[in-house]
Amino acid sequence: MAPEELHVEATLIKKAGDALDYATFEQILQMDDDEDEREFSREIVFDFFQQAESTFKNMDTALGERDLEELSSLGHFLKGSSATLGLTKVKDSCEKIQHIGSRKDETGSHDELDDDKSLEKLDGIIKQTKKDFEVIEKLMREFYEA
Repeated sequence: MAPEELHVEATLIKKAGDALDYATFEQILQMDDDEDEREFSREIVFDFFQQAESTFKNMDTALGERDLEELSSLGHFLKGSSATLGLTKVKDSCEKIQHIGSRKDETGSHDELDDDKSLEKLDGIIKQTKKDFEVIEKLMREFYEA
């Protein structure tokens, strides 16, 4: 790897902080045939961006419809995708969405029987997840110079 590529990756790691598990993301980068183009990993990451945007819209709809089960399902779905890329903050928040949507607390260890309380928590967590996503999306777009 050329020194300038190492600098770009080091900058990404520094800026992302605890929002990115670089060891996991690096596994995706290793699948690229051409490190200069990064075509394979770029496609995976940009497909994730579209998937996340669609999932957030569906979360907003489910929140408006007070559909805890759907929110749990959507949280589970986005948790898996974000974990694959090493997007730790997004993954952790989606896990909370999954648990709360299943009428549990954020950790999934205690029952929560008050749907209004759960929906209020979910509203705040979804908003924070979107912010965390926007930060990592911006960094990834800079990384891929898109």
